[in-house]
Parts: sequence; structure tokens; C-alpha cells
Amino acid sequence: MATLAATGIRRLVLLGAGHVHVHVLQALARSRRADVNVTLVAPQPHLLYSGMVPGYVAGHYTLDECRVDLRPLIDASGVRYVPGLCSGMNAALHSVRVALPDGEAVALPYDVLSVDTGGVADREALEAAMPGARDNAMFVRPMDGFAQLWPQLVALSQTRALSIALIGAGAAGVELAMAVRHRLPHCTVTLVTGGPAPLSGYPLKVQQRAMRALKERRVTVLSLACTGISPGQVLLEGGTSLACDAPIIATGTQAPAWLRGSGLALDAAGFISTNPFLQSTSHANVYAAGDVATRVDVQHPRSGVYAVRAGPALDYNLRAALAEAPPRAWQPPRAALSLLACGNRSAIASWGAWSAQGAWVWRWKDWIDRRFVRGLSIGQ
Repeated sequence: MATLAATGIRRLVLLGAGHVHVHVLQALARSRRADVNVTLVAPQPHLLYSGMVPGYVAGHYTLDECRVDLRPLIDASGVRYVPGLCSGMNAALHSVRVALPDGEAVALPYDVLSVDTGGVADREALEAAMPGARDNAMFVRPMDGFAQLWPQLVALSQTRALSIALIGAGAAGVELAMAVRHRLPHCTVTLVTGGPAPLSGYPLKVQQRAMRALKERRVTVLSLACTGISPGQVLLEGGTSLACDAPIIATGTQAPAWLRGSGLALDAAGFISTNPFLQSTSHANVYAAGDVATRVDVQHPRSGVYAVRAGPALDYNLRAALAEAPPRAWQPPRAALSLLACGNRSAIASWGAWSAQGAWVWRWKDWIDRRFVRGLSIGQ
């Protein structure tokens, strides 16, 4: 295994190009210490904004409209970009292993590490829970891969009416079920929830709005667990099955497998345990934010809204760590705005106990999403 040696006095490695790290890159483009060497590790030099993916599936956006090209920001920040995925870590030795596109692996030493890789779809765990999923289903995560495959499914649907099943009752499954139904109105769409009601983590009023929206769009909701996937059918608990041409797995995220051997303190689900400073509870020179991390002192949903809000705090604390200065605690907001697309140009909004629905909510969401992507694209 080759080794990449950092030449700066202090070495900062950013694992992942999620929402939080994009903010860090923007801050680095404005101001970066000359005695710090920064390396960004990410599979592609772009960010696919997950909030616009249902709109892309529904046909409201092109793929380019949902993507943020990070190369201008990487150049402006003076960061070294390494294309690849983290495949291992040794927190005791302050080193991460990166698998490169050509099959080689490199070791990156660090003085300070920040992780914003997001959650993943653990193919092995999902295969164990739903045998046949790996060979017979589409996975929403990684979203870049799903976005590339989606046009192929659209093309196939032009040859015959398909039976499509979304497996997962969270925001991704609900939004995508309605988006698929809007884009492919001649196809049959089923939402397989696994047991809980759709959006079970949301306020009851939002759940009720979502159920009405699903019913109005003739999306069938099955409150059963998927026990396996074979060609042409989804196997369900109780020995029943659902005829299905295209199963799409949109379950919640899992922790990256490489964390299990990292030496970092992890929560019960395998995510990085962090303190109020977004700092590993076991290794003070490791920081993490976004879906890959769990705060031990306060609970909040794994949502891009919270990741975006954490950006300024992470940037401050990384700079403090590099300067050996005290960090600052970050308190997540008690409530955050949620905007759920309903396939057609309408959406459901919620903030705490308040909720609303309609075309005006879609226009609001569209304005927020486009403004967010535009702001990242120009590095503001």
C-alpha cells in the first residue's frame, strides 16, 4: 500500500464532500492558514443535493440542476483533492486508508480529521435482511448511482407498464413513491413500509397529510416487512408476495462498515459518537458531522437541515484544533423546517407542530433548494 506524505506543518483531512464540508471549503476559500495542509477525500468532485432528487425523479429538474460542481471551490480553497472512498482507519495511528478508482490504496496521515461521508446503504446488512436485494433491486444510496440508473428505468417503462415498489417508509421512500407515480403515471407504485406508518417519526398531522397525498396519487401502502427479493417479486412477511418489476430500496442509512475497525467510539448503530463540539468522544483530534455522526448529549433527526446548520461550528472547531485553541459547543435547533415533495408541484411543510400543504409550499421549497445550490455553486 502506497503512502501519501503531507508536507504541511499541520495536516487536516476532510473525509467526504457532504453539506458540512462544503461550508468548510467555502470558509477555506476565504481564509486559510499557510501552515496547514488540507486534503479532501471524496468519490466525485461534486455534491448531489439530496433535497432535489425527488424533483429530478418527478421530471421537474435535470440532473445538472441538482448537482454542485465543487472543483472551482476546491481550487479556490487550495485543497488537495483525492478521488476515492475511505476503506479503513486507524485512529491510534492517525491514519485513514483510501481506495482509489484504479484499485490502488493510499494511506493518508492526519493531525486533525473531519468526517462528513454521510450514512450508506449497507449492502451486506440489507442482503441479510432481504435476501436477493443485491442482485434484484435498485438502491437509492449512493444517490449518484441511483440518479444515473433512473433514466434507464424510465426508458424501460416506455416499453410496458411496470410494477414498481419503494421499500422504506421514511421521507425518502414517501417522496420517491409520489415522484415515481408522477413521472410514470401508467405504472403501478407500491410503498412497502416494513410495519410502521409512513413518516412515523414526524408529527401526526404530517403523517395524515402524507397518507392522503399517497392515496390521492394512487400509491398503494403495504404495512408489511420485505423479507426477500427475487426476479419479478418482492417477498413479504407472512409468506405473501408482491409482483414487482423494479424494487427500489429507500430504507434509512447505516453506518459505513470501515468505522467498525477504526478504534473510534461508536453508538449502538455504529455511527461516530460525538460531543457538543462535534468531536469524537474517544479521540479529540477527530471531528464528525452529518449523518455519519451521533451526538451523545442531544438527539436530532439525521437530516440535511441539521448538517447545514452544523457547518459554521465545525469550521470554527477545526480551525481551533489546528491552532490548539479551545473549541465551541454547538447546539442543534429544537425544530427545523421540513419540506416534503409530493410528486406533482405541491409539497408538505412542517415546523414543530405546525404544518401546511399546497402548491405554494412547493414554490417555497423550489426557491430554497435552487438558492441553496446556487450559493454552493458560486462559492458564496
